[in-house]
Amino acid sequence: MSTRPAEPATAAFELPDDALDGVGSRPFGIYVHVPFCATRCGYCDFNTYTAGELGTSASPESWLEGLRRELDAGAAMLGRGGRTVPAAETVFVGGGTPSLLGGGGLADVLGAVRSSFGLAPGAEVTTESNPESTSPEFFATIRDAGYTRVSLGMQSAAAHVLRVLDRTHTPGRAVAAAREARAAGFAHVNLDMIYGTPGERDEDLDATLDAVLSAGVDHVSAYSLIVEDGTALARRVRRGELPAPDDDVLAARYERIDARLADAGLRWYEVSNWSLPGAECRHNIGYWDGGDWWGAGPGAHSHVGGVRWWNVKHPARYADQLASGVLPVADSETLTTEDRHVERVMLVLRLRSGMPLSDLSPGERAAAEQTVADGLLEQVEDRLVLTDRGRLLADGVIRDILS
Repeated sequence: MSTRPAEPATAAFELPDDALDGVGSRPFGIYVHVPFCATRCGYCDFNTYTAGELGTSASPESWLEGLRRELDAGAAMLGRGGRTVPAAETVFVGGGTPSLLGGGGLADVLGAVRSSFGLAPGAEVTTESNPESTSPEFFATIRDAGYTRVSLGMQSAAAHVLRVLDRTHTPGRAVAAAREARAAGFAHVNLDMIYGTPGERDEDLDATLDAVLSAGVDHVSAYSLIVEDGTALARRVRRGELPAPDDDVLAARYERIDARLADAGLRWYEVSNWSLPGAECRHNIGYWDGGDWWGAGPGAHSHVGGVRWWNVKHPARYADQLASGVLPVADSETLTTEDRHVERVMLVLRLRSGMPLSDLSPGERAAAEQTVADGLLEQVEDRLVLTDRGRLLADGVIRDILS
């Protein structure tokens, strides 16, 4: 890998003092975006690139060099004026396919976080991984490096469903990888599912749930398939080659997933996430609870003290700007009080812990009372919590309260 730069990048983008003043009083995490994938999945619209798409314009080495510079510059910015640089309470390495970096590459990523921001005692450190680019040696290496959680993209146990999604791993590999991670000492292992793919049958979903539960994981994320504009899947749906996901089918699938996971002791703590007690993903909770985070890497988004910004998307431009001494910020926005309120309602209401009634305006409380009467929310002491039916219609519930 490249050598560490002698000086951090000098940022043209600066955070105002009032955004910095509260740093450390809110949860603080680091998100690292790895933009590399071996192949492009048909449903994915994330900021990712295959080797063929990048050519010689960027590489894992130039990306890591840029990442080190960005993290150093970020620590310098948050520590401006003699402030204490916040240690990362959580780190999440996502993508893309972080496991393509190998165990040694992911160890280097965590080393860059340690040398810039540092890790708080008991920090949660997660990496996403593709089952096909993992092995027992990979898991042992990243566990020794300090990673504490692994999230594996399973999506489905049915081969024909994986083909529709353009996933390259074989059925069964995700479960094997989860067991390897646990054998390497990971107490926290997540499997990601996608449900509602065209051609998926009830028996396919049941087989996927059987496989998930046989893996002994303590966390499951399950997402309904969304056909994103500009993806290969969207083009196939538009041409009539595949049917669009059916809302009634998606609702039935969700109920089936929730029932099976609940029977196994995994309870929902966010609409699309289930865990055993104590195994919730602290990094994601930080997002939902309005914490601060520095998002490093091409296209990564950050938020500190009501200011949000996002990086340029292409890995070559990202690395070039950092090499020239400038943070690769594409644009930024300062959230108004109303913006922050709307986002809080949108995020906190998705949590099992719900939202305090006191956070709502009189008009919003009146709308919430109607939603309670409709059976979509329930009042638990002084908080509003989605009912089982309300989870199926969470976006509509939130719109009704905010309208």
